[in-house]
Amino acid sequence: VQLQASGGGLVQAGGSLKLSCAASGRSIRTYVMGWFRQTPGMERGFVCGITWDGGTTSYADSVKGRFTISRDNAKNTVYLQMNSLKPEDTAAYYCAGENRWANVVRTTPTAYDYWGQGTLVTVSS
Repeated sequence: VQLQASGGGLVQAGGSLKLSCAASGRSIRTYVMGWFRQTPGMERGFVCGITWDGGTTSYADSVKGRFTISRDNAKNTVYLQMNSLKPEDTAAYYCAGENRWANVVRTTPTAYDYWGQGTLVTVSS
């Protein structure tokens, strides 16, 4: 599976962005999918995740109520809608896929099998 993240950019605080993660090579419809973010010198941290059918989602406390993860299995794509962005949301955002048909979202990067390249989100104050 190849994952391609897109949609990053520069936005003012309070603004919105929508990231996409398009998969190719095989269907991700049975995968748990997640978004992580990383800033220089810091470990990659969990942002949110979604189970294969969208029935369960999980969010880091820092983004709850502002970010929404969704998926369109017919398009083999996962999305991250980011609203009310803050300067502290500035990071490289990575999508990841876990090849496990499960109803639990895991938050550790080592649980995920496939990673896209990062897309940079910069929020100015």
